[in-house]
Amino acid sequence: MMSKLCLPPKDSMQRVQFEIPAHACDSHAHIFGPNELYPFAPDRSYTAPESPLESFIQHLERMGFERGVLVTPSPYGTDNRSVLDALTAYPDRLRAVAVADTGVNVDTLRVWRKAGVCGVRFNLYAVGGDKVYKNGAGLDVLETLAPMMRDLDLHAQIWIHAPDLVELAPRLEKLNVPLVIDHMGRMNAALGRDNPGFQKLCQMLGAGNTWTKISGADRNSNQQGQYGDIDDFASDLIAANPERIVWGSDWPHTNYFDSTMVPDDGILLNTLHRWLPDADVRQKILCDNPGQLYRF
Repeated sequence: MMSKLCLPPKDSMQRVQFEIPAHACDSHAHIFGPNELYPFAPDRSYTAPESPLESFIQHLERMGFERGVLVTPSPYGTDNRSVLDALTAYPDRLRAVAVADTGVNVDTLRVWRKAGVCGVRFNLYAVGGDKVYKNGAGLDVLETLAPMMRDLDLHAQIWIHAPDLVELAPRLEKLNVPLVIDHMGRMNAALGRDNPGFQKLCQMLGAGNTWTKISGADRNSNQQGQYGDIDDFASDLIAANPERIVWGSDWPHTNYFDSTMVPDDGILLNTLHRWLPDADVRQKILCDNPGQLYRF
């Protein structure tokens, strides 16, 4: 059965209330289409409207950002052609995170890395034991690919519900591959900062081999529009280790079907400003950290 078509991103944004530093990086975004070139997997959790590469470049310029990181989204499965083509088009401006299965070989990973792929994404996101999205590679795939990823200095981007880190962190950490946890652990704010999984994420950041993206405020919040209930979560993560934090918009904000819920990128940036009032820390999280993690 065809999945429902998501709404497109907003075509305007709230005025940004701070100066964007040079070389700022949007460290989490997706592109979709043109559909005739990059068709979706028949079995998928959602269908995104076309939001192709040039629209993403316009998004960066509207925000005042120089750099971006494109993540292969789940409707493409392990088809990474759109992000690989984007790297060819903008080799100095873009990096990517790909999706792979156990059929990938070291030569392919080496070609990807040379092109600007810095990590491989793994979908461990389940709530109550039920997988939330179709497609994506699981922990078994990561455990198979980890030796090759270590040799090529590729990180593992982990899409996971923070409460599951209590059980799964030991398996992840023993792989000795740098970890990047998506969207602050994609945990609803109602679960609270004392949640053992969120506390585990803070501990992992402090240990130094794990990063997180303080993205997805709109998805974790129960206060749509300003996301104030996420403020303390972001503060805890930043305090745990500001050297291991990056920020992403999650453009084009897929899987929204109510126009009142589609995030405004200006509001997301102004939320970030609320979290990062110090210009030096903003410089670190928007520029220096992604420069290191994504090898700009």
